[in-house]
Amino acid sequence: MIQLTFASLQVRNLEASKSFYTNKLGFDIDSTNPQACVFKYNQGQASFAIRTPLEPLEGKELGIGVALWFAVEENVDELKEKFITNGVTTTGAIIETPFGRAFHVKDIDGYKLTFLNTK
Repeated sequence: MIQLTFASLQVRNLEASKSFYTNKLGFDIDSTNPQACVFKYNQGQASFAIRTPLEPLEGKELGIGVALWFAVEENVDELKEKFITNGVTTTGAIIETPFGRAFHVKDIDGYKLTFLNTK
Protein backbone atom coordinates (compact mmCIF):
# COMPACT_ATOMS: atom_id res chain seq x y z
CA MET A 1 0.00 0.00 0.00
CA ILE A 2 1.14 3.51 -0.70
CA GLN A 3 -1.78 5.72 0.34
CA LEU A 4 -5.21 5.74 1.96
CA THR A 5 -7.34 7.35 -0.71
CA PHE A 6 -10.72 7.58 0.97
CA ALA A 7 -12.61 6.88 4.19
CA SER A 8 -16.30 6.69 4.97
CA LEU A 9 -18.11 6.52 8.29
CA GLN A 10 -21.42 4.74 8.71
CA VAL A 11 -23.87 7.01 10.53
CA ARG A 12 -27.26 6.47 12.12
CA ASN A 13 -28.92 9.55 10.60
CA LEU A 14 -27.41 10.86 7.36
CA GLU A 15 -29.20 14.24 7.43
CA ALA A 16 -28.36 14.94 11.09
CA SER A 17 -24.71 14.02 10.51
CA LYS A 18 -24.56 16.10 7.35
CA SER A 19 -25.85 19.09 9.33
CA PHE A 20 -23.27 18.51 12.10
CA TYR A 21 -20.34 18.35 9.70
CA THR A 22 -21.39 21.39 7.66
CA ASN A 23 -22.96 23.69 10.25
CA LYS A 24 -20.85 22.94 13.32
CA LEU A 25 -17.47 21.92 11.86
CA GLY A 26 -17.53 23.94 8.63
CA PHE A 27 -16.91 21.11 6.16
CA ASP A 28 -17.90 21.70 2.55
CA ILE A 29 -19.97 19.16 0.66
CA ASP A 30 -18.37 17.80 -2.48
CA SER A 31 -21.25 15.56 -3.58
CA THR A 32 -24.28 13.74 -2.22
CA ASN A 33 -26.55 10.86 -3.10
CA PRO A 34 -29.34 9.13 -1.14
CA GLN A 35 -26.84 6.85 0.62
CA ALA A 36 -23.88 9.19 1.23
CA CYS A 37 -22.46 12.65 1.57
CA VAL A 38 -18.86 13.26 0.48
CA PHE A 39 -17.04 16.16 2.14
CA LYS A 40 -14.04 18.10 1.08
CA TYR A 41 -12.06 19.98 3.68
CA ASN A 42 -9.46 22.67 3.11
CA GLN A 43 -10.23 22.99 -0.60
CA GLY A 44 -10.51 19.26 -1.24
CA GLN A 45 -7.26 18.15 0.40
CA ALA A 46 -8.99 15.73 2.78
CA SER A 47 -11.97 13.98 1.30
CA PHE A 48 -14.15 11.55 3.22
CA ALA A 49 -17.79 10.55 3.44
CA ILE A 50 -20.56 9.74 5.81
CA ARG A 51 -23.00 7.14 4.62
CA THR A 52 -26.07 5.14 5.48
CA PRO A 53 -25.31 1.85 7.21
CA LEU A 54 -24.00 -1.10 5.22
CA GLU A 55 -25.33 -3.38 7.97
CA PRO A 56 -27.80 -2.91 10.86
CA LEU A 57 -26.40 -0.57 13.54
CA GLU A 58 -29.05 -1.05 16.20
CA GLY A 59 -27.50 -1.98 19.52
CA LYS A 60 -23.98 -1.23 18.29
CA GLU A 61 -21.72 1.51 19.56
CA LEU A 62 -20.28 3.54 16.71
CA GLY A 63 -17.02 5.41 16.73
CA ILE A 64 -15.12 3.19 19.14
CA GLY A 65 -11.58 2.73 17.90
CA VAL A 66 -11.92 5.12 14.96
CA ALA A 67 -10.12 8.46 14.65
CA LEU A 68 -9.72 10.66 11.60
CA TRP A 69 -6.93 13.25 11.68
CA PHE A 70 -7.18 16.51 9.75
CA ALA A 71 -4.19 18.83 9.35
CA VAL A 72 -5.42 22.43 9.50
CA GLU A 73 -3.83 25.80 8.89
CA GLU A 74 -5.97 27.48 11.55
CA ASN A 75 -4.68 28.15 15.05
CA VAL A 76 -5.94 25.15 17.00
CA ASP A 77 -6.73 27.23 20.09
CA GLU A 78 -9.03 29.46 18.04
CA LEU A 79 -10.50 26.56 16.08
CA LYS A 80 -11.29 24.65 19.28
CA GLU A 81 -13.05 27.71 20.74
CA LYS A 82 -15.02 28.13 17.50
CA PHE A 83 -16.16 24.51 17.67
CA ILE A 84 -17.13 24.83 21.35
CA THR A 85 -19.16 27.94 20.48
CA ASN A 86 -20.87 25.88 17.76
CA GLY A 87 -21.86 23.26 20.35
CA VAL A 88 -19.31 20.62 19.36
CA THR A 89 -18.16 18.21 22.08
CA THR A 90 -14.40 18.39 22.53
CA THR A 91 -12.55 15.63 24.34
CA GLY A 92 -9.83 17.12 26.47
CA ALA A 93 -7.22 19.81 26.24
CA ILE A 94 -5.07 20.73 23.29
CA ILE A 95 -2.16 18.31 23.20
CA GLU A 96 1.34 18.27 21.82
CA THR A 97 1.82 15.32 19.47
CA PRO A 98 4.87 14.24 17.50
CA PHE A 99 3.08 15.78 14.50
CA GLY A 100 2.09 19.14 16.05
CA ARG A 101 -0.56 20.66 18.34
CA ALA A 102 -3.93 18.94 18.21
CA PHE A 103 -7.32 18.53 19.83
CA HIS A 104 -10.11 16.00 19.50
CA VAL A 105 -13.86 16.29 19.02
CA LYS A 106 -16.59 13.69 18.74
CA ASP A 107 -19.30 13.69 16.11
CA ILE A 108 -22.89 12.77 16.91
CA ASP A 109 -22.17 9.05 16.41
CA GLY A 110 -19.07 9.05 18.61
CA TYR A 111 -16.42 9.11 15.89
CA LYS A 112 -13.28 10.91 17.05
CA LEU A 113 -12.00 13.70 14.80
CA THR A 114 -8.58 15.19 15.44
CA PHE A 115 -7.63 18.64 14.21
CA LEU A 116 -3.88 19.13 14.00
CA ASN A 117 -1.78 22.19 13.26
CA THR A 118 1.58 21.04 11.91
CA LYS A 119 3.20 24.49 11.90
